[in-house]
Amino acid sequence: MILVNNPGPGPTYAPLEHAEWHGWTFTDTVFPFFLWIVGVAMTLSTARRMERGDDRGALLRHTIQRAVIIFLLGFLMGPFPNIDFATIRVPGVLQRIAVCYLIAGVIFLFTKVRGQIAWLVGLNALYWGLMTLYPTPECGPGSLTKECNFARYVDTQFLSGHMWRVTKVWDPEGIVSTLPAIGTVFFGILTGHLLRRFSEPLQRLRLLLGSGAALLALAYVLAIWMPFNKNLWTTSYSVLMAGLASLLFGAWYYLSDVRGFGQWFRPFEIFGSNAILMFLLSGALAKIALRSGAGASFHQNVCLAVTSPINASLLYALANVLILYLIAWALWRKQWFLKF
Repeated sequence: MILVNNPGPGPTYAPLEHAEWHGWTFTDTVFPFFLWIVGVAMTLSTARRMERGDDRGALLRHTIQRAVIIFLLGFLMGPFPNIDFATIRVPGVLQRIAVCYLIAGVIFLFTKVRGQIAWLVGLNALYWGLMTLYPTPECGPGSLTKECNFARYVDTQFLSGHMWRVTKVWDPEGIVSTLPAIGTVFFGILTGHLLRRFSEPLQRLRLLLGSGAALLALAYVLAIWMPFNKNLWTTSYSVLMAGLASLLFGAWYYLSDVRGFGQWFRPFEIFGSNAILMFLLSGALAKIALRSGAGASFHQNVCLAVTSPINASLLYALANVLILYLIAWALWRKQWFLKF
């Protein structure tokens, strides 16, 4: 997201843009992959703590505390330093991560695998029913157009004046679309259960690739009735991203753990050791570059001086990635990690 959120002025390669409405691009995989791996990590860490007898009340308090901190970071850092509570955006990327983590975490603490499967199915069934059956004013039930759909209708009722400044009348991290986004975390939780239950590497690999392929097939069946759409986080999109995440994780697991090439992925580990901090700093860096004029100067005098406009935009984005990598690397070397 550091790469795709900070391009230079001018044209951008299509894979580094979000799909305008229906469909998906490479960029549209990043957010759901993050929520999915949150679920995997939740199972691997929290389940182990529960098994050794850690107090569930303490785990619950920690879950709530972490969710509140992440929500407030997104809520306040997005508009910082010009915070105006009369128009501040309530939803957002970190806010959605916080809400999904909180709800999935609470359910995880007090249910078994069958209950978690039931919640996954139930959340998506509720979302599907609301989006396809509720008689949305002005367009009726089942409309999934940008101009009229149930999710947009709910956002206008409860978030008017507090939505994404680009759209103003609907929010890509809105209320209704959070339901299947929570389901994305549950897909990761269930994958975590598989990884804990089966320890033999090739068995794990078969399960990851097999479940990923099955979810991909299911997603394309569901897309017959409900198209892939990141802005609405449609059920088909949620299932598709879970399938892709499982396949990619399987490939990563094979190369890193089975074949022993993990050292080649160290740059990703370095970024991941302070992932949320790097995301926040990327937004701060973009604001500093814009307001100081340094960004425009670098793009004009360096990027455009050596390549075409579309490649200059990419070069500018890569420069952002490099700067933040150096910061992440310095923190990693000193073992300074932001924890909640």
